[in-house]
Amino acid sequence: MTETISVKIEEINPVKKKLSFEIPWEEVRKELDSAYSKVGKKARIKGFRPGKTPRKVLETYYRDEAEGEAISSLITRAYWEAVEENKLTPATPPVIDQKGIEQDKDFQFTVTVEVSPQIDPKDYLGMEIEQDEVNVSTSDVEKRLEELRQVYSTLEDMEDDRGIETGDYVTIDFQAKLNGEPIKDFKGENVLLEIGSNRFVPGFEEKMVGLKKGASAEFSLKMPDEFQIKEAAGKDVDFSAEVKGIKTRKVPELDGEFIKNFDKYQSLEQLKDDIKLSLEDEANARAKSELRRKITDKLLESNEFEVPDAFVERQINLMLLNMQRRMTAQGMESRQAAEMVSGLRESARPEAVRAVKIALLLESIAQKESVSVSGEEVEERLKDLAARYGQNYESVKHTYQENNMMEDLRAEITEQKTLDLLADKAKITTVEKSEQGS
Repeated sequence: MTETISVKIEEINPVKKKLSFEIPWEEVRKELDSAYSKVGKKARIKGFRPGKTPRKVLETYYRDEAEGEAISSLITRAYWEAVEENKLTPATPPVIDQKGIEQDKDFQFTVTVEVSPQIDPKDYLGMEIEQDEVNVSTSDVEKRLEELRQVYSTLEDMEDDRGIETGDYVTIDFQAKLNGEPIKDFKGENVLLEIGSNRFVPGFEEKMVGLKKGASAEFSLKMPDEFQIKEAAGKDVDFSAEVKGIKTRKVPELDGEFIKNFDKYQSLEQLKDDIKLSLEDEANARAKSELRRKITDKLLESNEFEVPDAFVERQINLMLLNMQRRMTAQGMESRQAAEMVSGLRESARPEAVRAVKIALLLESIAQKESVSVSGEEVEERLKDLAARYGQNYESVKHTYQENNMMEDLRAEITEQKTLDLLADKAKITTVEKSEQGS
């Protein structure tokens, strides 16, 4: 910091600072002289050659421009000198408050800025953690086989002349009314319902039980307070419904015919062996994810600090954007998805704060433990991404480069390597997995 410039730093909170500056008039005058010199070279005033316009004339026509340039230069130089000398890491653009230049008076201004927290991570090596053992049982394999049978099952028209039962699939026409008037957009034709799935209006599927094909029914149901059709929310709605068809799900037997669905297996035992390997891979991935969660939980317990609101808001925006993308990928209309996620901002805040704290902690640990990422590791990750999404390696690399995402990718790899380091250094006790609730 230039010796003649004074700065006072006030801590609003651990991650928000207010810097008050006072720059002597002599420094201000020099900056003004420089600003008027620059302005004078490009000024075009009738009766004066470029660069020869008197200062008094320039002050008449170009005062605001010259003083603005001088103020900008004074603030920029003083602010960044203070940041460097006080080892601050700004997290947001500075908010500047200044009243302008007054003749023969020192120039005063304040800067309010959020800064990254200074973290000295502790208790991150040798953490004591319990981890469930990875064990795939015969019942786990049988359960996955049953899921496969459901995948290859078919819907067939019901042959028996019986009423609808839970588990049946029914095709219906329906109309909803409120006070005798049809509710717009609350009707359907040839709607397929799985009875017992509870995916439709609460209570509706139960009203279908016992009805036969061709039968009709009229009934009333109270809609949930948060029901998406606003005019019906929280109200008693009258329904009329007609059963157009009833189907049952036919599940294939685990025999030679079923194995023909898979080119790579010659027997049921081969299929079971492969299912067990797949389940073990899934279980190991879950165990690794759970171990990392326990590590980050312990890190947060041992290291308390505040984070800038700007970081949290950025993380919330990223979370909501990803959520919106998932909704649209599942078929939801973009506008509806945007409206749904917009109301989740505050509920997403605690998780966003957690994510920011973890990222900052792992970054500080990586620096302290000299965790680095080589160019070869970045290349390998790009190849993995290309293979995972079935894309050309060069295309994936170009996308990351064009969108300035290479540093984000490097940071992601660094974070994962740091977590691996903490896991390697942790004192892990494997415990028998509880069967309760399984």
